[in-house]
Amino acid sequence: MAAAAEERFTGEKTTGAFPVNAIEFCLRQAGIDMADVDHVAHGFDYRRSEVDDASDYTRGRFHEVYSSEVQRAQLEKHWPDVDWASRFVPVPHHMAHAASAFHLSGFDEALILVADGMGETESLTVAVGTGRDMEIVHQVPALHSLGAFYGAATLHLGFEYAMDEYKVMGLAPYGDRDRYAGRLGELVRLGAKGTYTIPLLGENRGWREHETQAGALRELTRLFGPPRLPGRPLEQRHMDMAAAVQTALEMTLTHILRHFAEETGRRRLCMAGGVALNCTANGLISRSRLFDDIFVQPAAGDDGSALGAALLVHQERAAADIRGRMTMPYWGPEFTADEISTLLKETPQCRARRYEEQPKLIADVARLLADGDVVAWFQGRMEFGPRALGNRSILADPRDPGMRDRLNTLVKQREDFRPFAPVVREEDVHRFFEVVDGSPARYAHMLFVVRTKEEYREALPAVTHVDGTARVQVVRRADNERLWELIGAFGELTGIPVLLNTSFNLRGQPVICDPAEALRTYLRSQLDHLVLGDNLVARLDAPARQDKDADR
Repeated sequence: MAAAAEERFTGEKTTGAFPVNAIEFCLRQAGIDMADVDHVAHGFDYRRSEVDDASDYTRGRFHEVYSSEVQRAQLEKHWPDVDWASRFVPVPHHMAHAASAFHLSGFDEALILVADGMGETESLTVAVGTGRDMEIVHQVPALHSLGAFYGAATLHLGFEYAMDEYKVMGLAPYGDRDRYAGRLGELVRLGAKGTYTIPLLGENRGWREHETQAGALRELTRLFGPPRLPGRPLEQRHMDMAAAVQTALEMTLTHILRHFAEETGRRRLCMAGGVALNCTANGLISRSRLFDDIFVQPAAGDDGSALGAALLVHQERAAADIRGRMTMPYWGPEFTADEISTLLKETPQCRARRYEEQPKLIADVARLLADGDVVAWFQGRMEFGPRALGNRSILADPRDPGMRDRLNTLVKQREDFRPFAPVVREEDVHRFFEVVDGSPARYAHMLFVVRTKEEYREALPAVTHVDGTARVQVVRRADNERLWELIGAFGELTGIPVLLNTSFNLRGQPVICDPAEALRTYLRSQLDHLVLGDNLVARLDAPARQDKDADR
């Protein structure tokens, strides 16, 4: 019924605050009080025995954050009249991730892969899901974490650990995968029966180096040269290193999945955990044809572990079963037309035109986009997960070869190498992109990189990456009719029914949650227009659209 990350309410990206605002939103959306809740599930289940011999840092985090006692104390602080001893249910972290994917996949049985930095003590879990049950068949300890390996490389490349791994993924296609091919074995070593080790992480000596990755960074310096300082220019060796790291990740994931697909006989795959947000690796797995169908949880990171914890407890304790493939995670707040109108009347820096008829709004916005304007698009309920899937988006013309640089430099204020995603209607996706036959639903959540068809790469320069790929989002009319109509209207004007879609936020800002923040962000940005529900908004000092279109 409802799901949202705390950062969307506080404006602090990746906040570590207790999610009281997100919880209160979910309760309001359901029309209940906390007293009506049977269980509160938490996506970690640290035991004291697991931290007794750990570092001072880890023990401190346990006593400050992860222990059940700390979580119950936070709940008691905000909802003191509830018996938390009986209602609070800790769930092992990787099982929460696994449940978030398997129980919403629509599959009766599947192989499940969870990979991240670490859970309680493990960094990768392979499980088999059957009906309501999930059985662990293999786990890898945190010492050989694929997430930590990729994070160490992220840090060496001058980006932020556990935050900017997606930048390394975007940088990799600019690199030469062959330059450091001989050094891959010093990063990751593959073993029998789907096993692997990560020698790089073994260079960390003692708990402090494990926390800071100091030993791994020394080894990366030996292999690839000095680390890049944040903000300094990117050199070709940095790009080649990113390519090597991405190759090592892909090689390891396919090695694991090939073995366990054969061992278990499962032909469907579910994926979750932070590593499952690596769209390039997901695309390779999809193209490998190891599996007939794949479901990646759109909130694959730790926000999704809250969802998975709730699903697991429900499946274990409730009579009603959960079945069916999830569609679009439009589970966040929405706002009424009257709320938006009142806000616009109180904002003198802009003017707004309210449309009574949707076709006219769609036609006018499509014309703006075809003319090269950049439009912030705020509609309906906010998406859950890191991707903007058409309700909190910035939309633009994918045909403009200068659009990517314009958005990266002026609007998003981010690195110029980073790509943008195309959004396309389900019925048109095979025309423009090389997707696996018969599975457009796989691409609904912008989690797979596919190849742009060669004949359309010049026509779609703003959404086709340097290696000819695109992180495509497929839209069905039933899932988001207004966005589907807009793409179609843009296609009627241009012959290309594809739009550039990126998240509605600026540098360092979470994705926009409410219309007030949408207006503030628009007014301090270089976005051309803002669509708030049925309202087309422009700054007061901008030329009126009807004057611009007078002769058309």
